[in-house]
Amino acid sequence: MKESNNFLLFAIPALIWGSTWYVITFQLGSVDPIMSVSYRFALAGLLFLGYCKIRSKNLSFSWQIHLRIALQGVLLHGFNYWLVYQSEQYLTSGLVAVAFTLIIFFNMVFGSIFLKQPIIPKVFIGALFGVLGTMVIFKRELMAFTAADESFTGLILCIASVMIASLGNVTSGYNSKLKIPVMQSTAFAMLYGAIAMLIVAVTLGRPFTIDWSAPYVLSLLYLVVFGSIIAFNMYLTLISKIGAGRAAYTIVVVPVVAVIISTIFEDFIFTEYTIIGMLMLIVGNAFALYKKKQPKLTTA
Repeated sequence: MKESNNFLLFAIPALIWGSTWYVITFQLGSVDPIMSVSYRFALAGLLFLGYCKIRSKNLSFSWQIHLRIALQGVLLHGFNYWLVYQSEQYLTSGLVAVAFTLIIFFNMVFGSIFLKQPIIPKVFIGALFGVLGTMVIFKRELMAFTAADESFTGLILCIASVMIASLGNVTSGYNSKLKIPVMQSTAFAMLYGAIAMLIVAVTLGRPFTIDWSAPYVLSLLYLVVFGSIIAFNMYLTLISKIGAGRAAYTIVVVPVVAVIISTIFEDFIFTEYTIIGMLMLIVGNAFALYKKKQPKLTTA
């Protein structure tokens, strides 16, 4: 039962986030990316807090705990996503997906440094196989990349977002070790991330605008309910159960889902590289997550 629960905590966020790469494109346009991120997590945080209140969850924490939650929120629900939205203005979603698979390595390194989690060789090998598979899927886009244009700026923004997201994941893992409830901490973290982005927006003089068109509003609601509340809660719970390194492998599966959605809605053409890359992802995924069952001890 425990293994099946972990599988669901792994699979559902992967499926949801695989779809958000496409949905995020509806958020880019007339509204500044930092405002879209702020709207998203302000709504998600308020809804999440309301849900916690209905479920009679404890929402009273010390200021020290709030500081830890705020750090998690600023990293994971603030600067991380702002840089992701910014990078997608320069890079294709495929390249962003490829770069984000690096979070596996950052999570293992930061998890080892800050959480004293051991780097498991088979997880490292499986993650490497997955990263290579993702690169094979997006071979054409990687080959077209040059450092001479704005795409270099996009790559720097994307890698920075990956590192910030990884630090956010590790912070969440540390908070879980302190027995801070995942649901409540996620709700407050989203609000802190939204507030941080509002402060940055005011500091930079960004306009407070919103697009009331159906595509923008509906995509925002999808990102709030599914991409933020449901996926993040399940993913952070997974981190507390199996560690940041293994949990991050969710991000490697996301490009596969993104390819399928792109094929349906954006006329993405399957090639031999797509098939080979997806097979590599599946094999790497299975290798990293497979756990031998311990033999049961019996007594005469």
